[in-house]
Amino acid sequence: MNKFILKGNIIYSKNENEINFYEASYLVVKDGKSQGVYNRIPEEFINYEIIDFEDKIIMPGLVDLHIHAPQYNFRGMGLDLELLDWLNTYTFKAEAKFKDLSYAKRSYKRFVDYIRRGPNTRFAIFATLHLDPTIILMDMMEESGLVSFIGKVNMDRNGGAELEEKDADESIKTTISWLDKIKGKYKNTYPIITPRFIPSCSDELLNKLRKVKNEYKLPIQSHLSENLGEIDWVKDLVPKSDFYGEAYELFDLFGKENKTIMAHCVYSNDKEQKLMKDNGVFIAHCPDSNTNLTSGIAPAGKYLRNGQKIGLGSDIAGGVHSSIFKAMADAIKVSKLRYRLVDESIKPLSIEEAFYMATLGGGEFFGKVGSFEKDYEFDAIVIDDSYLLEEDELTLRQRLERIIYISEDRDVVSKFVRGERLF
Repeated sequence: MNKFILKGNIIYSKNENEINFYEASYLVVKDGKSQGVYNRIPEEFINYEIIDFEDKIIMPGLVDLHIHAPQYNFRGMGLDLELLDWLNTYTFKAEAKFKDLSYAKRSYKRFVDYIRRGPNTRFAIFATLHLDPTIILMDMMEESGLVSFIGKVNMDRNGGAELEEKDADESIKTTISWLDKIKGKYKNTYPIITPRFIPSCSDELLNKLRKVKNEYKLPIQSHLSENLGEIDWVKDLVPKSDFYGEAYELFDLFGKENKTIMAHCVYSNDKEQKLMKDNGVFIAHCPDSNTNLTSGIAPAGKYLRNGQKIGLGSDIAGGVHSSIFKAMADAIKVSKLRYRLVDESIKPLSIEEAFYMATLGGGEFFGKVGSFEKDYEFDAIVIDDSYLLEEDELTLRQRLERIIYISEDRDVVSKFVRGERLF
C-alpha cells in the first residue's frame, strides 16, 4: 500500500505558534511520504485508494525523545526519592537484571507491546550496558514497525558492582562489538552513542567515545542539568568544566557535527543554553519525571521561544506513562506553576507550543518528521474521540485540547509509520 488517501479531520503544526486544522479533508500519501492535505482530491491522485476515517482525528505520530526501556518494569516506584538516591535504590539494581537474556526478552516484549499501542511513532531509547540484550531490544523494535534510535549504555564508574563496566577499554570494546553485530541489520532501528551521564563515565571513556562516534558517524544521547546534586557532582568530577554542558563539550560529545539529545536541562545557565543553541543540541523536556523526582521545572517556554531545538520525553521510569499526549499536558501544567511561583517573565506554554514540541520539534531529530507538509515522512495516528464529544459541538482545536488532556492509548484506532499501517 504505497499510494493511498486518508479522509478525516486533519491536524498538524504550521509552526510553534500555529496549528493547521482541516475538517473532512484528504491527506495524500505516496511511497511513505505525505503529498499534502486537500479539500478535494486533485486529479493526479484520483485513482488512489481512500481510507475513510469519517469524523475521527488524524494527526502526526508523536515523538518521544527520551525513554529508558529497561525501566518499564518498575515505573511508579520509588518516586518519593530524588534522582541520585532513586538511581542507586531502584534503577541500577533493575537494569542489572538485564544480563539475564530470558529476563531481557520477557521485559522488552512487554515494553514494546506497550509503546506500540500508544500514540508515539518515534523514540530515542536507552537500553542497558549489556550487548546481547540491547540487540534483543533492537530486534523487537524493528519487528514492531516503529522507528527508533537505541543506545547501548556506557558506564564505567559509579554504577555499583552489578551495573558497571570493568573499565573504559571494556566499555568501548563492547560498544564496537555491538555496532559491528547490528551493521546493516535494520530498516527502522538505528544505533546512538549513549554515555549514561558524566558521573557514570570516566574521562578516558568519554575520550574513547569521541573516537567511536566520529568513526561510525553516530548521534549522541545523554542527560544534562537534571538535579542540583548531580550538577555539583559533575563540578567535582570534571573540574576543568565551567558548567555541566561544557563537560560534554570538552570531549566533543555535545552536538556540532553529530546530532545530540540532552534530556532535562532543568537548571541550564545562560552559558549552557548558548552552547546548546550554537551546537544545535536537542533538549528533551521531561516534565513528569522532573516532577516525580523533585528535580524542578525546566523553562521550556524560554527554550522554545529563544530558538532552541526542543521536544518532549516520557523518561520512563522517572515518568510513569509513555504517552506524549500526557507529556504535553504535563509540560503545560508545570509551565503554569513555574510562571506563577518562579518567574513571571516566562509565560506558560500554549497548546500550540506543546503540540509543536511533540511533533515537529522532536521530529526534527529524525529528519523531515512530524508534519503533513509535502515530502515529510508519513507517520500518523488516528484518534477516535467520539466518547469525549458528548452533546456539545466542539471545534477541532477544542477536540485536540481534550485529546491532549484526557485521551487514553485505546483511543488510537490506527497508526502509520513511514507509510506502513501498523494497525
